[in-house]
Parts: sequence; C-alpha cells; structure tokens
Amino acid sequence: MQTPGKLLKWIPLTSLACMAFTVQAQSAEPIRVGALLSVTGGLAALGQNQREGVLLAQKVVNERGGVNGRKLDIVVEDDASSPDSAVSKANALIHNQKVRAIIGPSGIAQSVAIGAITQKLNLPVLAFTGLGPAIEKQRTCVFHLTPAQELNARSMLSYARDHKLTKVGVLHDTGYGQVIWNAMKGLTQEYGVSVVAQEKFDIAATDATTQAAKVKAAAPDAVFVMSASPVPFRNVRQVKLNVPIISVHGNATYEIVKGMGDAADNIIYPEFLVAEDPQPNQKEFVEAFKKEYGRLPKHFSAMGWDAVMSLTDALKATQADPSGDKLCAALRKPFQGATTKYDFSAPDMGGMTLAGFTYSKLDKGVFTRLPYKPAK
Repeated sequence: MQTPGKLLKWIPLTSLACMAFTVQAQSAEPIRVGALLSVTGGLAALGQNQREGVLLAQKVVNERGGVNGRKLDIVVEDDASSPDSAVSKANALIHNQKVRAIIGPSGIAQSVAIGAITQKLNLPVLAFTGLGPAIEKQRTCVFHLTPAQELNARSMLSYARDHKLTKVGVLHDTGYGQVIWNAMKGLTQEYGVSVVAQEKFDIAATDATTQAAKVKAAAPDAVFVMSASPVPFRNVRQVKLNVPIISVHGNATYEIVKGMGDAADNIIYPEFLVAEDPQPNQKEFVEAFKKEYGRLPKHFSAMGWDAVMSLTDALKATQADPSGDKLCAALRKPFQGATTKYDFSAPDMGGMTLAGFTYSKLDKGVFTRLPYKPAK
C-alpha cells in the first residue's frame, strides 16, 4: 500500500506523462489545406486536371513523411466555375475547415472574388490564373501559377515574328480568347505582325464557320485561335484554311485535342509540358502521374503538383504552424516546378517568363516538342 507522500509524488509524474502524450498527439495532427477547383461547369476540363495533380502531389508528400512528420490533408471543393460559389466555398474552407492555405481557384473571376476575403486574413492562395485586374497587384498573398494574358499574347506573337508569319488572322471566343485579344492588340506593332482579320464568336458557340471563312478571305500567313473549345479548330480546317494555327496553352489538353478530330494537325502551342518528351525537371512528375493514372499528363495537372510542392516547401521552412503572413513570406521566393521556373517574389507574384515556355507542334493528334525558344 502506497503512503500519501508517495501517492502525491506519483500523481504529478502521471500528469506530466499525459501532458507529453497530448502535446505529441497535437503535433501529429494533419495540416489542413483547401483546394478550390472548377471540377464542374465551364472550366471543368481545367479543374479536373488540376485536381489530379493536387491529389497526386498530396499522396507523394505523405509517402515521403508529410510535412515535418505531419500528414498533409487537402480538402477539395468544387466551385462549379462560379465566382459566387467560389466565395461560399472559400468561406467554408476558411471558417469551418480551418485551412492554412487555398490551392486554386481555376478561373480568374473566382480568384479575384476570393482574394477579397483571403488577403485580409493573410491566407495564402496559389491560384491557377495569371495576374488579373489591377486590384490583384495589391493582393500580396495571392500567388499565380499560370502566365498573365499579356505574356500569353507575347508567346504567340514571338513565334509568328520569328517564323516570318507577318500577316495573321485572329479567331477568338468572347471569354478566355477575348481577354487574350485585349492584351494582344496593343502589342502587334512591337512584333512586326499585322492583323488582317479579327473575328469573335460566342464562348458557348457550337459553330464558328462563318467567322473562320471571313478570316480565310483575308489570306493570312497564320491564324491565332484563342479559345478553350475545339470548335474553331474544326471550323478553320473545314473552310480549307490550311495555314499554321498558333494557339494558347489553355487548350493544349488531350481532351480538347480529342474534340478536334481530324483538325488536330499543324497547330503550334506555346505551352509548358510535352509529356511525350519531358524536360529533366518534369520527369519525376510525369512518371508519378503515369503510374497513378495510367496516361500522360499536361501542364494543368503539373500546375496542381507544383502548387502542393511549393506550399509544402514553405510549410517545412516555417515549421508547419506559421502565421499567415509568415507562410506568405516563405512562399515569396523562386521555385523550380514541373511546369516551369516560378518566382513568387516577382511583381506579378508568379515570375513566369517567355523563356519558361515550351513550344510544341500538334501533328495528327500527337504533341511534339519544338526546339524553338523566343528571342524575347
């Protein structure tokens, strides 16, 4: 039988042991991060690819021991390609799920909408958009994993200039394509390119033959097609306009190529990942993706991977439990991704450059990496 004195000595030791166990359990709790993606709606082709890259990176990070021994828990929400839904889902992730950061959104309207919430909280956002309206320049915790639209425009104009395709026709939709055209039209003179025809069609159009025929009538050396739909590509070839098509990275996906049918030929893409012939910094991601999903990835999945990997680096550097401003500061640095080399400390919070583009040519539905690099 224990004396009262011995019992009193024993109780504090037990309490200390319980406290140590509690602290250990708390330190082993997962780090929760939100992923706000357009898995349905008009941007679903992008959001679904991004989700695959995000979930693959989460799996790899956790297989490697997580973040300083703690698992990474990513809560995926679908904003249905709607800014209003994005705001609602972002609030739920922040206030109900208590996430440390948000990966996504997939679209510029959603990024602008949720940035008004996250910036006040110093909550990092790794958006799959380029720098958008002027207000985004003030949002120093919103990082961008796709190029700004001016850079997209320059990537197309550079190729046309350097291949002496000086007369171009432009065919664009009223959404994604319109934004790029707005950035491009003030740059054509700088690149010595003349726009001989410019036609637009509704973003939801199922036929743009009339517009394609008007572009053909102007006898261009090449056609800039700016859309997230396979429709204009089919129509350009249906009107027998057989000049090179120069397009944008936003439709360099296997899903859109499949929708092109026989028109998936002689199309030039300023993009980032040709998985059939990956760059050294892309091989790990491509192999992991093939093993997980049984097919080749494109750059939207690579961007999902990059978002998780860059955030993981920042969490590790700040011992996993930093304040929002410290986590934002840790993210604000160069990062070599599978997509390209980023510089999240750059004025546009992405730091992507023309030199970071990989150019490919689509021949009979197959992407081939080109040796071309733009002069500037």
